[in-house]
Amino acid sequence: MQRFFDVLFSGLALLILSPLLVPIAFLLKFTGEGEIFFMQERLGENGKKFKLYKFATMLKNSPTLGTGTVTVKNDSRILPVGRFLRKTKINELPQLLNIFFGDMSVIGPRPLTVQTFGAYAPEVQEVVRQVKPGLSGVGSIIFRGEEDMLADSKDQLEFYKNVIAPYKGELEKWYVFNCSLSNYFKAIFITIIVVLFPGSSCAWQAFKGLPIPPEELKELLNFPRA
Repeated sequence: MQRFFDVLFSGLALLILSPLLVPIAFLLKFTGEGEIFFMQERLGENGKKFKLYKFATMLKNSPTLGTGTVTVKNDSRILPVGRFLRKTKINELPQLLNIFFGDMSVIGPRPLTVQTFGAYAPEVQEVVRQVKPGLSGVGSIIFRGEEDMLADSKDQLEFYKNVIAPYKGELEKWYVFNCSLSNYFKAIFITIIVVLFPGSSCAWQAFKGLPIPPEELKELLNFPRA
């Protein structure tokens, strides 16, 4: 049933958003490095690799520069137009094609590169690869300000590996164990809210029983205090 809604929503979204997506494609073609799409290998269901589509927002060789596949706030590899696309999350919209073609779902764990997926504990990897990755999901909603968190860290890669990744993995595992049409539609609705109101903490009330974040993340994630 979820696959039915994935095809329905992604097909309608591509049709409705085409007046926005086509001009952006032309803008990217004639600015920056002339690339429209950034296609990167990600891990999908059962560990199957696929090419993820995004609008090109960074230098072509960005994965070999700086922090690699981990992006931070004010990253020098981001192109001028790319900053706006990333801030508004418009750069993620080409993933609607991945959803329509069956590589992804509207809601699921974030599709990661081999490098970042390797930051998860083996038992988390085993669980997460059981489902299709999503355009949005519980982990993506809670960590919507991840780039800002990394920007404030002295050692960004270590903070990602030792603090962010372990807790994000627990969130993704929670979603797999609690996967349902109810949480699917709830995650879509909460995604819309946090895009419009980035400071909202409604996800903590919407998804009951989420793993409690470590102390160093509670304030950064707007975790409600008792």
